[in-house]
Amino acid sequence: MSERPSSEESIAALDSRQISILLLSITFVALSGIVYELIIASISTYLLGNSVYQFSLTIGFFMFAMGIGSFLSRLVVKDLIKSFIVIEIMIAIVGGICSITMFQVFVRLNAMYVPVMYLFIITIGILVGLEVPILTRILSVKESIRKSLSDVLSLDYVGALIGSVAFPLLLLPVIGIIHSSFVIALINIFVALVNLWYFRPQLPVLKYLMGVSIFTFITLIVLNFFGSAISSYIEQGMFQDAIIAEKQSPYQRIVFTRSNLYGKHRLYIDGHIQFAESDEHRYHEALIHPLMSLPGKRDHVLILGGGDGLAVRELLKYPQIKTITLVDLDKAITDFAVEFEPLRKLNQKSLLDPKVTVINGDAFSFIWKSKKQFDRVVIDMPDPRNEALSKLYSREFYKLIRRRLSKDGALVTQSSSPFFARSVFWCVEKTLRSADYKTLSYKITVPAFGIWGFHLARRSELNVDELKVAVPTKYLTDQVIKAATVFGKDITRIETPINTLLEPKIYVLYNQDMAK
Repeated sequence: MSERPSSEESIAALDSRQISILLLSITFVALSGIVYELIIASISTYLLGNSVYQFSLTIGFFMFAMGIGSFLSRLVVKDLIKSFIVIEIMIAIVGGICSITMFQVFVRLNAMYVPVMYLFIITIGILVGLEVPILTRILSVKESIRKSLSDVLSLDYVGALIGSVAFPLLLLPVIGIIHSSFVIALINIFVALVNLWYFRPQLPVLKYLMGVSIFTFITLIVLNFFGSAISSYIEQGMFQDAIIAEKQSPYQRIVFTRSNLYGKHRLYIDGHIQFAESDEHRYHEALIHPLMSLPGKRDHVLILGGGDGLAVRELLKYPQIKTITLVDLDKAITDFAVEFEPLRKLNQKSLLDPKVTVINGDAFSFIWKSKKQFDRVVIDMPDPRNEALSKLYSREFYKLIRRRLSKDGALVTQSSSPFFARSVFWCVEKTLRSADYKTLSYKITVPAFGIWGFHLARRSELNVDELKVAVPTKYLTDQVIKAATVFGKDITRIETPINTLLEPKIYVLYNQDMAK
C-alpha cells in the first residue's frame, strides 16, 4: 500500500492551474482582511463615535495581530495547503458573525462591547497574518523565494486596494454593514471550496473539510437571504420606538422612528438623534428667529446642513427672503425630506418651495468655491464628534463664511450643549471670535436633547435688545430670547483652545466631554 506523499512532495507536484488558484486566493485573502477591518471600525464609529480613534485603533491592532499570525505561521510545518484552507474556513466563520455579534453585545451586554471588539480584531488579524506566509511557502517550493514573495505581496496589495475601494463605494451604501460581513465571508468560504476542489489529490481528511465548508457556505447563504430582517431586528433593539424607515447612504445611516404610544416621530443619523417631533420646533425656532430678527437685509440666506428641511420651514415665514440655498452633503437625507410623507408633513414641503435651491455637496468646499454673497448664514451641522466634522467648526471655515457675508450679514451656528459639552460650546465661541466676529451666545431647553446652545456672530457688536420675534412661533418669545443669554455658574464661559484646520481640537474636547 503506497504512502501519502509528504507535504513538500505534494506541493512540488502542483500544476500551473493549481498555482494560479493559489495566486488568485491571495487577492481574496487581502480583500476580505481589509473589509473586515473596515466593518469593525465602522461599527465602532457608529456605536461609540470618534472615527479617528476607532479606525486608528482597529488598524493598529489588526496589523499587530497580523504580525502575531505571521510569527505563529512558523509552527505550521506540514500539510500547508490543508492549513491554508482550514484558516480560510475559520475566517469565514469569525468574519461572518462579527457584525451581528458586535451589535448584539452592544445592545444586550454593553460593558462587554470593547473587549469583544478587540477579540474580533485580533482573531481575524491573526488568521489573515497566518495565511500570507503559508501561501508564500507553498509557492516557494515551485518557484524561487524572490519570485514567490514578489507575487504574494503584489497580489496582497491589489486585494487590499480592491477591498478598501469596494467597501465605501459598493458594500456599505448598497448592501449595508451586516450584509457586507456575510458577503465577504461567502467569498472566504468560496475560496476554501475552490481550493478543496483543485487540491483534492493532496488533501487529507477531504470529506471532513468539504462537509464543514459546504455547511458554512449554506449557512452564509441563508444569513444573506435573511440579512435585511436580521439588520432590522438588530437595529430595532437600539431604538425605543418602532423603525418605520431606514436607509444607508454612502455617508451615514438614516433611521426614522415612530412612538407606538404617542405616534410621534424621531430622526436618527448614525445612531444620534437629530430631532424629535414633539419638541423640534424649540430647536429650529431658536436656530432661525434670533438670527432673522437682527436688523439689515435678509434677501439671501444660506443653510449649511439642515437637510431635513425644518430650518427652511422656519425661514419661509419671512416673505422678504428672495432665495434660500441649502447645502447638505447627503442627497439621501434631502430626498428623504422631499419624498417621505411623515417628514414632508413636518417640514411642510419646504424643500419644494421655489425660493429654495438644494445643493448636495460638502459645506466647506461650497464656501471655498462660492462667489455669492449671503445676508444670513445658518450652520446646522451635527456635533463635532469626529475630525471630519471638526473642520466645519474651524477658524478657517468661519473666515471663509465671513468673506461670503454681505456688509451687515450675520450667522448662527448650533454649538452643542453648554451643559453636557461645555468645552465644545465655548470653543466654538472662542473660535468665532478668533475669526474676527463679535458674538452673542444663548441656550434653550429641548427635552429630546437637554440644554442646547447657539452662537450668533457678525462683524459688529450684538445686543440682545435687537432680538425681537416678528413671526408666528410655538415657543420662542422676546422674553425667552433675553433669558436664553443668561448662563448659570455651571455653564458659564471656560477657557478653551481655538479650533483650526491644522490643529483640530474640538472633536477631542467633544469626546472628553461625552466621557464625563
